[in-house]
Amino acid sequence: MEKMDLNLIGHLEELRKRLIITLATFVVFFLIAFYYIRDLYEWFIQDFPIKLAVLGPSDILWVYLLLSSVVALAGTIPVAAYQIWLFVRPALHEHERKVTLAYIPALFILFILGISMGYFLIFPIVLDFLLSLSGDMFMEFFTVEKYFRFMISMTLPFGFLFELPVVIMFLTSIGVLNPYRLQKTRKYAYFFLIVTSVLITPPDFLSDVLVIVPLLLLYECSVVLSKVVYRRRKGGQAPCPNRFV
Repeated sequence: MEKMDLNLIGHLEELRKRLIITLATFVVFFLIAFYYIRDLYEWFIQDFPIKLAVLGPSDILWVYLLLSSVVALAGTIPVAAYQIWLFVRPALHEHERKVTLAYIPALFILFILGISMGYFLIFPIVLDFLLSLSGDMFMEFFTVEKYFRFMISMTLPFGFLFELPVVIMFLTSIGVLNPYRLQKTRKYAYFFLIVTSVLITPPDFLSDVLVIVPLLLLYECSVVLSKVVYRRRKGGQAPCPNRFV
């Protein structure tokens, strides 16, 4: 019993260490982004023809915090993934360590691809469509908060959702998931993804469709990749799949 308590304390201390390193990394990237916030702001609005307005001093601070947090989040992802890998490394076999370590750069690359797709493809389509609905009926007036809140809602979720295949491959490689379990829970996963899409997107049908379709395709790609990882794992000297369950 005492040995189990010592092991638990050791795991908690290790977890605290990894969390502190991740948080410190986020703070460093946040401060760097905060320093260059004017350049970031000018880059984001360079192609937007309408001058943005603020309704109060707090809106200015809100933009500073929002943009700095997004940049810090993107920079922290590979560090956080590496810290997670270090935390679970003792429970992995040698070949599992090499395979799972390769997922770390993939997480960062897919995150950048996801937000790039959202920013350069989905966001302009939805914005142009919504503006076309106004026609000559309304005077277009955008506040900084509304504009960036809309932009983030159309870009940041794609960064996280594009990481779904790599996360599922990682969990499959360590025995937490398998493709057959993913297939059995497909309808529940679809329901969750659809509800998530509706919640994170603006309240219009086009936005929902543009987010739901890629999500469902990502899930199906994740199932296929999980099958590949599962077969390779079963073909090698893999540990018991229930080791982490």
